[in-house]
Amino acid sequence: MDAARQEAAARAASAEGSRLPGPAAETPPPRDSGPEPGRAPEERGRNQETTAKSRELQRLWYGEPLGALFRRLIDDLGLNQARLAGVLGLSAPMLSQLMSGQRAKIGNPSVVQRVQLLQELAAQVADGSVPAAEAAVRMDEIRASRGGSVLSTGQSGSTGGGAPTVRRVVREMQALLRSVASAQDIVTAAALIADDHPELAELLRVYGAGRTSEAIDHYARHQV
Repeated sequence: MDAARQEAAARAASAEGSRLPGPAAETPPPRDSGPEPGRAPEERGRNQETTAKSRELQRLWYGEPLGALFRRLIDDLGLNQARLAGVLGLSAPMLSQLMSGQRAKIGNPSVVQRVQLLQELAAQVADGSVPAAEAAVRMDEIRASRGGSVLSTGQSGSTGGGAPTVRRVVREMQALLRSVASAQDIVTAAALIADDHPELAELLRVYGAGRTSEAIDHYARHQV
């Protein structure tokens, strides 16, 4: 009888155990849902707006976006971006930022002057007045220059070892003004002093915001 009761009790315990809940399954951590919907398109839109504004400023300051200007120099002079950066005295990342519109302004006036010297050299290579071998030597001279030598009468940066051309002097003056202020800012400053100092206001307008041909005419009229 005792054995029967023990067997019945064991069966009851076994049945009760089968009804107990097992260990709870581990709940996986919540997955990262990523950026909020619409955040990435908004950020891309802001970046595109910034780039477009930078390129517009470059067009105002340098006549065209620097990406187009630098790519033309690369093609005309047979350079790559690293070589162009070295000649201009810029780091490769800085050149890339200027070309892509991430950065608008060339902060160093000497670099602006080297850009203009390379533009003139590219034009001379294109019309055949400077052979490719001489162009390579000239680029080394431009790279070694400090940017201000064009206004001196030394051989570095001058044409044929003599005094610099009027066009080059004018473009140096334009580069200097446009490296410190936008054309619109220069025009505004000229308007502020026009009544008391009309000749100085004209100089600012012509060299800071006018065409190179107008600046050359102004320079020629005021030569002593």
